[in-house]
Amino acid sequence: MHSIKHLIKLAPFLKILGIILGLTIFVGCKSSKLSKTITKSISTAFYDNQFTGIMIYDPETKDTVYKHQAEKYFTPASNTKIITLFSALTLLKDSIPAFYYHASNDTLQLRGIGDPSFLHPYFKDSTALQMAKGYKHVSILRNTFTDDKFGPGWAWEDYDTYFSPERSSFPMYGNVVSISNTNKLEVSPNYFKDSVFQKTDKINRLYNENIFFYDTTSTRAREIPIVLDSLTTQNLWSDLLPGKVSFSHQQFNSTPEIAYSIPSDSLYTRMMHLSDNFLAEQMLVLASSTITDTLNTTLLRNYILEHHLNDLKQKPRWVDGSGLSRYNLFSPLSFVQILNKLYTTIPRERLFHFFPAGGQSGTLKNSYAGQTEPYIYAKSGSVGNNYSLSGFLLTASGKTLIFSFMNNHYTTPTSEVKKHMQNIFEHLRDTY
Repeated sequence: MHSIKHLIKLAPFLKILGIILGLTIFVGCKSSKLSKTITKSISTAFYDNQFTGIMIYDPETKDTVYKHQAEKYFTPASNTKIITLFSALTLLKDSIPAFYYHASNDTLQLRGIGDPSFLHPYFKDSTALQMAKGYKHVSILRNTFTDDKFGPGWAWEDYDTYFSPERSSFPMYGNVVSISNTNKLEVSPNYFKDSVFQKTDKINRLYNENIFFYDTTSTRAREIPIVLDSLTTQNLWSDLLPGKVSFSHQQFNSTPEIAYSIPSDSLYTRMMHLSDNFLAEQMLVLASSTITDTLNTTLLRNYILEHHLNDLKQKPRWVDGSGLSRYNLFSPLSFVQILNKLYTTIPRERLFHFFPAGGQSGTLKNSYAGQTEPYIYAKSGSVGNNYSLSGFLLTASGKTLIFSFMNNHYTTPTSEVKKHMQNIFEHLRDTY
């Protein structure tokens, strides 16, 4: 009799336990069915001649929803910009540090720290110029910038393409010449106007000289990287401030102050949405200024990996900020771990704003569109025969999943790779 009364008392709890066990079994079956569907999809002949890695993670339950070769290394291309964004968000403030300065009587000393927004074709920041106009003498101090102008493993034949500007300590004009021909030929900076000629060959600029070529019958605007030798830099500054500017290897006369330019989020958003290589590279230069007096992105990358990403299960080979280099190697699991750190520390609305939205913005404007609104917020990465996408997927049930889907060494059109990926994404959206 005692045992029956005991069971009666426990009945409500047993009912709840039954519901919980039933739910667990249901969720388990659901996940198992989902895994079988994805596995079946990537087991088709389409994937036979490429290398594929997938990691899908539920940050709410902390469960791995699906993984396939998630701990293998892949060429990430512009997915590398995710770790660049992480670095900038970790080390930089709400506004971008523009330069160090010290003013004394009629002389202003300036030293660059990598801010890419100064006179940039899009940002058009003029903080340094406006400050300098108020002084009789302006001394630009040579910086301890120890990086090469190009990153390791960058393709040399890209020297004249818009996506491969040189890296520098005090960028100007985005380190490119902007040429357009809407009503008349316009060149910015104007200093190079007499260095632009009718295009007769495929190249946009001589290999190591600031002689530019443009199809003057075209109305399409074009950006061509500048060769940033010391003489060119001096001439660009002198063109802005005639008779005022000198260059020096000396140090500041006393402790300098820091001037700030644009809101940091505006820089991060444009870098991620347009997959802008120049902005990504300069963001690492900027971030390095917060940990050392030497502008060195190798020191910065090592610092981030050792102090902020030392729990990654596969330490990546990380060599640049943009992903231009094929030397970069990351696993899908590493990207999911980095994205999860961002997801748990950055407010959701702000974080998602950095990433292109499927069917709506940036590099995903024409891909992965939702039925009524975006369901994917992610960074793509594309370089010959490689395409990856890593970010956040919103399911119809209200869940947020973190994913990384990496494809290397395929010979089929990238458009076909995207179609197969989209089938999996939509199945995840509708069934998880």
